[in-house]
Amino acid sequence: MSRGMELLEPLEPSGEDSPLGRARLLRQLTLDEAARRAGLSDEQAQWLEEGRVYRFPSPEDALLAALMYGTALGIDNREARELAGLPVPPAPRSPLPRLAVIGAIAAGIVAIGALVLIPRTGGNHTSAANKPAVVLPAPWRVDVNVLNGSGDINYTRAVASHVQAFGYTISHVGRAQSFNYPQTAVYFPPGCDALALRLARQLGVETDPLPGGSGPCKLWVIVGPARGPGE
Repeated sequence: MSRGMELLEPLEPSGEDSPLGRARLLRQLTLDEAARRAGLSDEQAQWLEEGRVYRFPSPEDALLAALMYGTALGIDNREARELAGLPVPPAPRSPLPRLAVIGAIAAGIVAIGALVLIPRTGGNHTSAANKPAVVLPAPWRVDVNVLNGSGDINYTRAVASHVQAFGYTISHVGRAQSFNYPQTAVYFPPGCDALALRLARQLGVETDPLPGGSGPCKLWVIVGPARGPGE
């Protein structure tokens, strides 16, 4: 589909409150104050609060940053469960020490737990049948652009983090010029169908070819509307 090659615009933050952002505001801290307490840059703290964990070099770096941020905010188990929308047990009769590490882990799960499996969908796609076996490069050698094709910024970020969790290099997260993509798919230039099929199988989506293009293979994941399991 040629529309996958349309000019892109930067993806803007949603501006919605996040669990970590609410925890920071409860403590009446600015973003830079919380970042300094955690030993992170302002930019890294903002990535965590916006759920843009794909910005970190690896998922492990994102989780460690979430641990440091949650610890600096002093989030305990009860508050972490409340922020995550989970049942909160009754308060103990005697005060317990703050379980900062557990709370930070839960906060990290809130950020990365937005990664949901994308259901398989119909539409035009390439088939793996009768294709010769090929030796594919390691995922980290493959650049992937993740584009918002439905208007759901948060879901696009979650998909980008999901792609990075498989080891791929996220080179750009942005918005497609159109929000009319009905489903998520992996788009690929000529000669890159095997790479696209591998990523599509990992995400549980289909593939579509893009016309033109040359040089090293690069993939585009254009994100459609979020759908629940079984839909």
